[in-house]
Amino acid sequence: MELTLGFSPCPNDTFIFYALLHGKINMKGLTFQPYLHDVEQLNRMAINHELDISKISFAAFLQVQKNYLLLTSGSALGSNCGPLLISKKQIAPAEMNNRSVAVPGIHTTANFLFDTFFPQHGVKTTMIFSGIEDAVINEIAETGVIIHENRFTYEKKGLQKVADLGELWEKSTGYPIPLGGIAIKRSIDKAISITVNELIRESVLYAFAHPEEAMEYVKLYAQEMDETVMRQHISLYVNDFTVNLGERGKAAVNRFFEIATERQSITVQTLPAFIC
Repeated sequence: MELTLGFSPCPNDTFIFYALLHGKINMKGLTFQPYLHDVEQLNRMAINHELDISKISFAAFLQVQKNYLLLTSGSALGSNCGPLLISKKQIAPAEMNNRSVAVPGIHTTANFLFDTFFPQHGVKTTMIFSGIEDAVINEIAETGVIIHENRFTYEKKGLQKVADLGELWEKSTGYPIPLGGIAIKRSIDKAISITVNELIRESVLYAFAHPEEAMEYVKLYAQEMDETVMRQHISLYVNDFTVNLGERGKAAVNRFFEIATERQSITVQTLPAFIC
């Protein structure tokens, strides 16, 4: 059986799915057709029910909860790994009122966190995450919310940190920051979904055991990125929660959903969010 699988070309995702896509583990009769896109495009594809399985921002999941459920493997969740709010000139958090901002997509967790902690912002512009640093440098926006590897590069470009949105989340909730997870269509047979969950877990473990092998695949999609940054990226976003969310991880995600529901007046389905 072949299933469509969407994930980003960022190092953490390609590291996670290397073994799965290259037959390095027992595939148990399943094959996958990969679609690599920016996280916001993946969010939109999930909203339109285009993929069987997809990486999705946790902030977008509540919009697709009727049609998808979350796997417990493959997630990006942790501490000290949240989006950063940056500026060209030094700006204090208290000075953010009415400041323009560039964000990496309306449906992203980064955008949700920014709106949560800085609701009185000015004009908001959405763009692909890789363009946000330049947008701030060129004063297209006074501030920007950066994700992924940009947290390792912004200082070298002379940009300033206004706030760490992940740190604000952790201090206000006591939970690690849930960034994104893997969603699978509810219409897929549960036994197959459980198998997919197990395969992703095994794929992560294989990459941990054979990091240099997995890195060759990572480099194919990050040719312009310094290898040190690639490895920092993977180290930050691929961790024990990626192998299995566990009760602590699920609690963090559920707390995120509670806050999102309160803020956005979204009706939560009675269907379970997680596969197990």
